[in-house]
Amino acid sequence: MSLLQKLDDDLKSSLKASDSLRVSVVRMAKAAIKYRQIDKGAELSDDDILSVLSVLAKQRRESIEQFSKGGREDLAEKERQELAILQSYLPQQLTAEELDRLVTEAIRESAAQGPQDFGKLMRLVMPKVKGAADGKVVSQRAKDLLEKT
Repeated sequence: MSLLQKLDDDLKSSLKASDSLRVSVVRMAKAAIKYRQIDKGAELSDDDILSVLSVLAKQRRESIEQFSKGGREDLAEKERQELAILQSYLPQQLTAEELDRLVTEAIRESAAQGPQDFGKLMRLVMPKVKGAADGKVVSQRAKDLLEKT
């Protein structure tokens, strides 16, 4: 079953169950996917859909951080709930150990010598973790591990 079909099925079941939050999040995701599809001018693959969902999840994480800093825990909690729904469509997130292993392998593979090779390293790592790890976390771990080499 494609990811788009899963979203359609979940929208129908959420409407029947009167789950307004899930309906709202799935509709928002479908709208973003449709916008991206129009922008691209072709049908989206599951990888493209995962990319759109990853961007939406990243936006929620940033909103949570900003709302928490601003003392708006009520809004931060709503964003957390939306993030949880979005993450249910994304692949299982990598653990810190799995991420470190992937970055270390990429360092060996790219023969990166230090921070100057950061771009080369990230070009190898990001396609492997697509949707399974936040880019900011990957970037920070890559910088930390590169400094140790």
